[in-house]
Amino acid sequence: MRRVSQVNAVTVRVPAKVNLQLGVGPIRDDGYHDLVNVFHAVSLCDEVTAEPAERLEVRVQAAPHSRVAIDGVPTGTDNLAARAARLVAARLGVEPAVRLRIRKAIPVAGGMAGGSADAAAALVACARLWDDREQPVLARDDLMDLGADLGSDVPFAVLGGTAVGVGRGERLTPALTRGTFHWVFATADGGLSTPAVYGECDRLRLDAGEEAAWPAVSEGLMTALATGDAKGLGAALSNDLQPAALSLRPALRRTIDAGRDLGAIGAVVSGSGPTCAFLAETAEDAAGLADALHGAGVAEQIVRAQGPVSGATVL
Repeated sequence: MRRVSQVNAVTVRVPAKVNLQLGVGPIRDDGYHDLVNVFHAVSLCDEVTAEPAERLEVRVQAAPHSRVAIDGVPTGTDNLAARAARLVAARLGVEPAVRLRIRKAIPVAGGMAGGSADAAAALVACARLWDDREQPVLARDDLMDLGADLGSDVPFAVLGGTAVGVGRGERLTPALTRGTFHWVFATADGGLSTPAVYGECDRLRLDAGEEAAWPAVSEGLMTALATGDAKGLGAALSNDLQPAALSLRPALRRTIDAGRDLGAIGAVVSGSGPTCAFLAETAEDAAGLADALHGAGVAEQIVRAQGPVSGATVL
């Protein structure tokens, strides 16, 4: 094991994501689905601090002014961020002796890739903590490759911005995006299991006798992003997992309908849910929509954000 740097601590901020398009194709031989996944990073962020310790530890707390429930977040070495730390340590030839302090503002099991975001932050933080040379061994692309071993959403949390993911979603191509888009997120009480939602998607298709089509990127969506057309983007939002999420959590239909009725120009379940994402045309519209949704009482919490934003960033 080589000698590590003398950096005392590294803190990384990492964004949540919303899926602008989630096209779910047939099941592959490895049990995953082929996906077309247009990721969009938004300004709802967790922070992960990596600091030297005698052994690998994980500590989790809600971020200040956040009402995120953290009871279900693992604090042992099975936490995805801990697995990320072990991957970096193995690549650099050091002991994974690190304390990871995670401050969460991204909903847990909410379809916004909070666990994947924390893993991405841990990759970046540990790489900086253990390797502060002018030419580090692990560049961002290397960390994205490591992230793909942890989960389909992890590489995007490292990258940020807006990107098209294919395969399991881990093979990314940045997407041209102009301007800023304004979002309102309605979180639910309790999460949804991603495997359960995919399983329900498969069941609904089987019951309907529906063959899963090969997904393709929406040209309308990409045009709206490239031109900064908020209304066009709102009209193009899509998620093949939404029917499954609504089947497992029927109350989400009321939330989606309320957002549309209250003026959202786009509404979609984010990822596997249960967070619902609403697009507004301007920041002022987003503020008004957030207030109206709060008054309607259709969600556990209402949060505003904007995108796109950068991926995992050292503070």
